[in-house]
Amino acid sequence: MTEMDTAGRHDRPFLMGFIGDAGTEAIIRDGLGSFVGFTVDLRRGSVRTAIAALRRQATPKILIVDIGEEKQPISALRELANVVEPDVSVLLVGTLDSADFYREVTRGLGVLEYLPRPLTREKIAREFGPVLMGQIPERDNGGRCVTVTGVRGGVGASTIATNLAWLFGVAMHRHTVLLDADLYRGMTALMLDVAAGAGLCQALEMPERIDVLLLERAAVPAAERLHVLADRLDFMTELNCAPAATRALLGVLRHRYNFIVADVPFVPNRFSRDLLMEVHQRILVLEPTLASVRETLRLLEVPPGPSQKQRPVLVLNRMGRPGTLNRRQVEDALKNHVDLIIPDLPRQVGNAETLGEAAVAARGVFRNAMFELARQVDAVGMLDVGSGLSAGPTAGIGRRWLSFGRR
Repeated sequence: MTEMDTAGRHDRPFLMGFIGDAGTEAIIRDGLGSFVGFTVDLRRGSVRTAIAALRRQATPKILIVDIGEEKQPISALRELANVVEPDVSVLLVGTLDSADFYREVTRGLGVLEYLPRPLTREKIAREFGPVLMGQIPERDNGGRCVTVTGVRGGVGASTIATNLAWLFGVAMHRHTVLLDADLYRGMTALMLDVAAGAGLCQALEMPERIDVLLLERAAVPAAERLHVLADRLDFMTELNCAPAATRALLGVLRHRYNFIVADVPFVPNRFSRDLLMEVHQRILVLEPTLASVRETLRLLEVPPGPSQKQRPVLVLNRMGRPGTLNRRQVEDALKNHVDLIIPDLPRQVGNAETLGEAAVAARGVFRNAMFELARQVDAVGMLDVGSGLSAGPTAGIGRRWLSFGRR
């Protein structure tokens, strides 16, 4: 997409934004970067700045406005509506986390989407990106699926997957399933001191039998709202995963659970490949070594799945071990920034795994890192689904008497 292709009139910009702070600007710019082939025109300011600027220049096709610091946002937005051209598509970010406010600006004022802070690049890409492509985002009410993959064996991916799932299910009280895709040497059930169930392999080989009852029997409870879905195959037995099995499995799980965290090994089998393609977000775990950097570069070349709007989240684990690379060396080699760093914590994490407990249960650096990872994959934002704040803009379709978006 080019700016000239989408602008319509030559005097009308395609996209413009007025953002209140540098951090939010960076997130929006990063989140929208893959949707446009030109520099996103984001300016420092508020809705009042937008009103003043657009009185003197052509209205963009798409306008992004930060209303976070506005004390009377509804009044200000009505004033903005009197300044801009009527067919503008308006996207908002702000601080007010209220279902009533969301309904008022989307249904009452015709705003296409409103996102409250905290923001992530993945959330921006998912909710704002389709608007830039001329699409209306569809509401997806199922649970959110993420994969955690170690770029090499032993880098701590199973530890991170297990503790992330525990955080969702126990600390956040959301219905969560931890799916162990390593059917030969999976460790997640052992880490939570539960036995691997039975039935997952059967479901993958006969997807026509996949239903809620089968999976509930196969999933073993580790806590009130945390289940582990794992199985154990004999080393001499090959898994015959049917072509449609992974999608059918995730479809049923998403109706039952708010979060599906899949520990997916980097191995060339259908189940692992399909999981990496079908989920919403991938997490890659690496250590600060040259070998990890090499394998990370290979995994970053894997094409994204249809629901993945951003590159994988990069977690640099066990940082600070003697003889390893520093952060700058890793990022220079990857030609990419690392999203999260977890220091080397052998005593805390190792003791917890020995006892069959979650290391994230204890306050400290590791717990803080897991909460940050939840934010990176936009899981914290998903907790607002029930409030209506994540509802898409479809509620306003067909009601073009609204202030914005009239045609």
